[in-house]
Amino acid sequence: MKFKHVAGIALIAVSLTGCSTVKGWFAGKDAAAKKALEPAELTKFEPSVQVSKIWSANVGKGEGRIGLRQAPVVSDGRVYAAAVQGGVHALDLQTGKQVWEYSPAKEKKKPKLRLSGGPGVGDGLVVIGTLDGQVIALDAANGSEKWKSKVTGEVIAAPAVAQGLVFVRSNDGRTTALDAATGEQRWFNAQELPSLTVRGNAPVVTGPGVLFIGNDDGTVAALAMQDGRPLWEQMVGTPEGRTELERMADIDGAPVLEGNTLFVTSFKNETMAIEGPTGRPMWSRDHGGGGGVAVSSGNVVVTDGKGTVYGLDKSSGSAMWSQQALARRSLTGAAIQGDYAVVGDYKGYLHWLRLSDGELAAREKSGGDALLAQPLVADGILLVQNVDGKLTAFRLAQ
Repeated sequence: MKFKHVAGIALIAVSLTGCSTVKGWFAGKDAAAKKALEPAELTKFEPSVQVSKIWSANVGKGEGRIGLRQAPVVSDGRVYAAAVQGGVHALDLQTGKQVWEYSPAKEKKKPKLRLSGGPGVGDGLVVIGTLDGQVIALDAANGSEKWKSKVTGEVIAAPAVAQGLVFVRSNDGRTTALDAATGEQRWFNAQELPSLTVRGNAPVVTGPGVLFIGNDDGTVAALAMQDGRPLWEQMVGTPEGRTELERMADIDGAPVLEGNTLFVTSFKNETMAIEGPTGRPMWSRDHGGGGGVAVSSGNVVVTDGKGTVYGLDKSSGSAMWSQQALARRSLTGAAIQGDYAVVGDYKGYLHWLRLSDGELAAREKSGGDALLAQPLVADGILLVQNVDGKLTAFRLAQ
């Protein structure tokens, strides 16, 4: 009897040990699965190009987690940037020195206007939208307020200015044309929204007498600039799938117009080159994402949701290279600086990749906060704005 009791204890001990072992097996699998979802760790490499930070400036309280992708714009040697709270700033591109600042007045018993998206510039104006649908036009020379107008939804993309009109894309699917001199509405075009969309809107892109609009249903449309009349519409990312989440195909990154060719990428991982005047597809490839495109003399560079960067041949769309070392780091869309493509990540790092083969060439940190907006290059200077409202400028060594 005593023997049986000891045997029983031994059996229980073996069973418990077995349970512990089995639990360890599953714990190991869980840990491995969790690690597979973590952002890739940055590995050291020998830089092949030197990058220098030339200035930085704080333009106010940034967007935080709102997801606006606030970005600056450059015109005539000046950088124009805005933050949710902090107004609009005009800075010298070369030095970062402030030229002027506009701070919206607090109306009686109302909170200060929350500036959203980024400024648009043109025809001597700097135009910014707000989260409550206000549109404010400023004199580009001195920042004085010219007029205010109202649209039907929050404005989270930079307005465009051309041919005496201001074009505003609001989050309810409308594109509104306002008179650049007075702010009066001239026309609007409404696009029906899908049930579920990605937070963000593609900025309006202007061409000769035409507007190009990236829509939340995966289409890109051309509108006549003077009256908003639809000219053509082309599907880029087909909203396929069993659930609303799977069907999301938003075009949230700015299309790029080069000559007569429009390059555009979709959240559905489709990138397309389109003949601007007709809307005819020239090529389409299943690489890309919601961050926008960058176009060089021979490449179209896109990033996807998994953190892979692709260099596509501009004439055919075929993949020339891919870089996966930045997997799951929530990359921005790319910018082109010299012979390099540049992307930002969720930790505030900027990564320079060689356009010839996609290899990492340099890395710099812009600050401790995430980068959401696509970097901007003007006169050889790369500008990036993080979610805390910090604006930083970088230059490649000569």
